[in-house]
Amino acid sequence: MTLTAFAAETEERFALARQVADAVLFEGYVLYPYRASAAKNRLRWQFGVLVPPAWGAECDEHDFQHTECLMEPKAGATLSVEVRFLHARRRTVQRARPDGGFDTVPELDLDDRVLVPWDEGVEERVEVIAPVDALLGDGVTHPFHLPAREDTAPVLDAAGRTVGRLLRRREEIHGTVRLSARELDGPYRVLRLTAVVENTSGWTPPEGHGADRDAALPHSLVATHLLMALSAGSFLSMTDPPEWAKDAVATCRNLHTWPVLAGEPGRADLVLSSPIILDDHPAIAPESPGALYDATEIDEILALRTAALTDEEKREARGTDERAAAVIELADSMPPEVLERLHGAVRSLREVTGPDPAAPGPGSTALGPGFGAGGDGFPDEHGVPRPDTPWWDPASDAGFDPTRDRVVVDGRSLGKGSRVELRPGLRRTDAQDIFLRGRTAEVEAVLHDVDGGVHLAVTVEGDPGADIRREQGRYLYFQPDEVTPLEDDA
Repeated sequence: MTLTAFAAETEERFALARQVADAVLFEGYVLYPYRASAAKNRLRWQFGVLVPPAWGAECDEHDFQHTECLMEPKAGATLSVEVRFLHARRRTVQRARPDGGFDTVPELDLDDRVLVPWDEGVEERVEVIAPVDALLGDGVTHPFHLPAREDTAPVLDAAGRTVGRLLRRREEIHGTVRLSARELDGPYRVLRLTAVVENTSGWTPPEGHGADRDAALPHSLVATHLLMALSAGSFLSMTDPPEWAKDAVATCRNLHTWPVLAGEPGRADLVLSSPIILDDHPAIAPESPGALYDATEIDEILALRTAALTDEEKREARGTDERAAAVIELADSMPPEVLERLHGAVRSLREVTGPDPAAPGPGSTALGPGFGAGGDGFPDEHGVPRPDTPWWDPASDAGFDPTRDRVVVDGRSLGKGSRVELRPGLRRTDAQDIFLRGRTAEVEAVLHDVDGGVHLAVTVEGDPGADIRREQGRYLYFQPDEVTPLEDDA
């Protein structure tokens, strides 16, 4: 395959993955109520921010991302990498003077919106294509440079008169993408791919002004993430690797990012490495009518609350950012049937495809014990089988007591008051759980769900809010295989 053909095919595959990558790119970009004056919109850019090295030395933010994953490339394979991030473009609002000049102002009040100063996010892409063989040894280093830019746009009133202008400026950014690969020992030809994205900008904080995050942001790579595709071969899942690769996966170092399989389910030739922890083959909910940019992204609630904003609040939101204005229009124009679709969705239903071993023999119309109105084993008048008992019987709870029940873990009996060390796994967890890995906790209750699963309700030791959580019955929940007993109080 020629590089041109590979680039065209990769672009097609990237297009599907970008639906999720765009959600990463703009995660938390502007939060409800979508106004610059809202307190939560004054501290911007929370995910994947790669700051200039001089600023990173003074704060807890980072100037690089380090991705490692495993791949099985075929002979002659090519790797295509796309680095995506936002470049903060600082917008200043100016009012026109009678003499033709302009004065910088805190806001410009128009009929349909109120324009205010704001940092807009401009999407940037850096592409690197290299043969996999070229990644062995020293690998490939690709420096990039985004020059400073400044432009203006006139602001017109309803009559078409110039009443002001928007002055937009982007600062210079320097960065580097480093790609390398190393073949692992073993019977399989597996390569560990390393991809590092660095901010190498020489910007330094102004002397005498102290550390200023707002001053560093225009020189930063915001919401940085990677899309990586193989022309031939496949990547291995980092969250659910095959048994033979688990040890190799465990040695991979991923700093400030996490790689997952992306694109169509069933394919493994595309990876998204994101500062937000995702599962393999993430997808946008088909019911979602459009991006809402809020970090919680609960579409129904946000749509209803946005539609309920006052006209004055909507005017300010429209003037804050074009994307915020689009959210306002989306909420105002959403048909009832679309809003109803956001109310909830069933993602999957389990289908019984094989015969029940206890089912009647051939020739019987019965569907097996427990099905059919009245327990007779037949469908109802609509042909829908009905169990003779509900899927959950409240009376069955009589045999359980969360404060007295116990569960055996590693040969030790755990119950209320037991101390454990939290060891959340990779598959049934999220970032909040991972932050607690290695912390000690006290078991508050042993809970049983309707599917027969067991869950431990815990409070983290040292949590100043533990007493309040107990009073409110608000606990953290882990499964027995996600904890290690610290004592045997059986």
